[in-house]
Parts: sequence; structure tokens; C-alpha cells
Amino acid sequence: MNPEVDTYSHCIREKIAQIHAALRDLSGDELNRAPDLRGANSGFVIATHTFGNMRAWMLGVVCGQDMRRDLPAEFASRGTYAELGVVACELSGEIEAAVQELNPATLSDRFVPALELWGEGHPIELERRGCLAHVLEHAGTHLGHIQMTVDSLRVQR
Repeated sequence: MNPEVDTYSHCIREKIAQIHAALRDLSGDELNRAPDLRGANSGFVIATHTFGNMRAWMLGVVCGQDMRRDLPAEFASRGTYAELGVVACELSGEIEAAVQELNPATLSDRFVPALELWGEGHPIELERRGCLAHVLEHAGTHLGHIQMTVDSLRVQR
């Protein structure tokens, strides 16, 4: 594998593990409860949304796989820490396999991602390399949200 692609893949898969680990100490109720803050989501919802974004962008946008995304389902999700772990492991494996097929010569290709994979707003033209960076940026932002959510729920105990 190309060293640049390998670096992105490693860092993205590390974020998946960090997101899952950040929720480890919450009870099942806490995992599915949003803190008492306007507009807050539960840790499970934030993780599910972040994993949905990673799947859509890595597999669909970056690697060109046929993919659908259900944002409303991401924000209505509930489950257990163990279930989230299964999703995290599967996603990590899917990403690792998909990037093996990624041609490094296409990292500079520019295109407009499909609206249904984009998320909020209107898609803009991006370089494939920029899409990889977006996945890391989005995951890092939401890892911070998860850490704040966990801290808030601990204070509410």
C-alpha cells in the first residue's frame, strides 16, 4: 500500500477505536441518554453518526463503492456498547480492505461527492485526498463531542 494512503487508513481506524473506547465507562442507560443540554445527542448517537459518516465517505466517496446513507436513522439510534464494538470492528475492517484497492494516483482527482453521502449542505468539488482529511477532521470533532458528553453524564450521576 502507498505510505500516504496507509497513514490515512491507520489514523482513521485509530479514530474508530478511540470513539468506541471513549464510551466504555458509561452504563447502558447513560450510553443512550443525551446530557441535559440543548441540542445534545447521546454518545451512542454521536458514535453511530460518526461511523455512518466514515462509512459513507471512505467506502462511498473515496473508494467509489455503491453506498446509501440514512442520516435520520443515525440520529435515532440506540444500542449497547457491545453492539457499537461490533460496528466499529466491522467498519475498521471494511475501510482497511477498501483502501487496499485505492489507486494512489487518484488522490489528486477532483470531483463532487454524491448528495446522499455528503450529509448537510450542498456538496462542493473536493480532491480525493481532501475527502480523506475530511473523514479525520469530522471524526476528531465528534470524538471531542463524545468526550464532553461522557464528562457531562458523569457530573449528572
